Amino acid sequence: MELTAFIIKAIVILVIFGLTLLIAMYSTYGERKVAGFIQDRLGPDRAGPWGLLQPLADAGKMFFKEDFIPAQASKWLFIAGPCLAMLTALMASAVIPFGGTLRYNGVEVAVQAVEANIGILYIFGVVSLGVYGLMIGGWASNNKFSLLGAIRAASQNISYEVAMGLSIVAILMISSSLSIGDIVAQQHGGNWNIWYQPLGFVIFLTCAFAECNRTPFDLPECETELVGGYHTEYSSMKLGFYLFAEYINMFVSSAVISALYFGGYNYPGMDWVYNQLTGALGNVTGHNVATLLGTAVFFAKSLFGVFFYMWVRWTLPRFRYDQLMNLGWKALIPLAMLNIVITGLAVMFLQPALTAMLK
Repeated sequence: MELTAFIIKAIVILVIFGLTLLIAMYSTYGERKVAGFIQDRLGPDRAGPWGLLQPLADAGKMFFKEDFIPAQASKWLFIAGPCLAMLTALMASAVIPFGGTLRYNGVEVAVQAVEANIGILYIFGVVSLGVYGLMIGGWASNNKFSLLGAIRAASQNISYEVAMGLSIVAILMISSSLSIGDIVAQQHGGNWNIWYQPLGFVIFLTCAFAECNRTPFDLPECETELVGGYHTEYSSMKLGFYLFAEYINMFVSSAVISALYFGGYNYPGMDWVYNQLTGALGNVTGHNVATLLGTAVFFAKSLFGVFFYMWVRWTLPRFRYDQLMNLGWKALIPLAMLNIVITGLAVMFLQPALTAMLK
């Protein structure tokens, strides 16, 4: 039984890992198609039908480019920077519950790489490590533009992590759990946190743009001021790792937003669908099909989040750096603290009254 559970868990981990890489790879294609649609042009359409092989062409181009290290760069740190950025991006998805449970031979395994009861803390710990990949790469390049981009990335990420953490505190207050799996389970039946935390959602979403270095918060790699920012001196697959890590971070942050605010794998009418499937296919098969359907819904929500990142990028202009820092420290952090106070008052006074009414 333990061996069966281990094999199922290993398959789940490999599938999630593979899907994450596949989504990140085709997000580069989606970015160009969305940009083309918004700018009234076609986008990539030469490599394969409808340009679907463009990500493979990009990978081949990156792989066969000359890989050089500047003469005055710190060699090992120069190599470690993009590796660390890629590693932390992939680690963040480990505690996200992409679905319910799968059953096989009496064994029930969650569609989640690691079932941690401190999933929120794990994600924040990994996200906070991601800035080291940018900082190390910019510093090791021995290029003043790269260093400026790295300093911008570090100060921006640290600043917006404060507001992001405070916005999550309100979620923890109403869910009484640090487990992302528990938070998703509590949103069953349309009881999504977006209805209770609209301000917290807006703050978290804004901070997610800043954490992923996406427009209008892409100051660390602002080409009009810093050539290319922290990755100016990078080429070949090292540059590819930096660019790929950004798309992985987009997907992971969209998945976290889906789990925390939009019910995760929960969707309207899922109990009725579950009963229909178990009645038609049997308890085990119907349960597994219902779980996979919930997982598909979760990925659909996350992919819409990725699309939203792209939509905003090709719609809004870039902030100045002083505007970016003012927004983080003078607007988002006070709003996040106000949201905590309002949530605390609601939990203290409204929740007992609602519980008494339901009884």
